[in-house]
Amino acid sequence: MGDIVEKDLSYSIVKAAYEVFNELGPGFAEDIYEEAMIVVLKKYGHIPEQQKRVDVYFQGVNVGFHKLDLIVDGRVILEMKAVSDIAAVHKQQALAYLKATGIQLAIVINFGAGRLQFACVVNTKQKKITSHQTSF
Repeated sequence: MGDIVEKDLSYSIVKAAYEVFNELGPGFAEDIYEEAMIVVLKKYGHIPEQQKRVDVYFQGVNVGFHKLDLIVDGRVILEMKAVSDIAAVHKQQALAYLKATGIQLAIVINFGAGRLQFACVVNTKQKKITSHQTSF
């Protein structure tokens, strides 16, 4: 088994999420938790980027964009949820964000369940989706 990706930063993010969850509990909309996470992450000395737009390219053509909930210190994507449970589709969404950015780690954080839930998603390929031509 390899090293944990962004171990110290991940720990700090999860600690911040517990702080938010312990104070607010479940029941609020995702944007409330997002704003609360920004407050705590800044308190911990991190630099959160909110709702960052990331363009997606297919065969060299811009086919759309994602808006990421948060990127922490330019190294970890946070996908905030306020649902009953983290589903596979949430992890797939996070993986798509990783592929679009070239970032290696995303954490899906769910504040909507009776207890805080989080799932780490790692882009093992570490490649950004870019345009390139292939000839056969």
